[in-house]
Amino acid sequence: MAHIDYFFATISPYTYLAGTKLEQIAGGAAASVTYKPLDIMQLFARTGGLPPKDRHISRQEYRLMDIARSAKLAGMAINMKPAYWPTNLAPSSYAIIAAQAAGGGDLPGLVHSFARACWAEDRNIAEDEVIRDLLSAAGFDPELADKGLLSGAETYAANLEEAVSRGVFGAPFYITDDGARFWGQDRLAHLEAHLAG
Repeated sequence: MAHIDYFFATISPYTYLAGTKLEQIAGGAAASVTYKPLDIMQLFARTGGLPPKDRHISRQEYRLMDIARSAKLAGMAINMKPAYWPTNLAPSSYAIIAAQAAGGGDLPGLVHSFARACWAEDRNIAEDEVIRDLLSAAGFDPELADKGLLSGAETYAANLEEAVSRGVFGAPFYITDDGARFWGQDRLAHLEAHLAG
């Protein structure tokens, strides 16, 4: 069975714009997925990238145009000035890590719900109340927000180290079990073609 390691950031607009296309592709290819949330700002610092606010104005302007166009083409609601962006993405990442370990709920739905909450619903995904609500809505025990924080922190840090060592430099980023790498939601068609051989 093919496998995909999915590196992402819960506050990334492009993680949001990816929606659940990865899961559709994985389902069609009978591939499994491991979700690896990480600290995107630390990833930028470690791999030569810059946070959006520190990029040249031309890149900042283009990024906003690209996000708006991509959302429109995908038919997805988006707030170009989300009230809680950037926010601390560690709590939402820990919740995803705990949910993945616990099993039993809709993990892809949970992952997407955090990005949607940030970019379309003006919710602060660093707040316990929001995290508990999203866990519950995805069929997970909301108490996971408080459980396994130490292991969640360790896995979160390990995800960053793994990402850097495997050539990840942005989000979303997909790596197949044969080492093929794909960056960005706009490369999901490439991933699908690769999995199809």
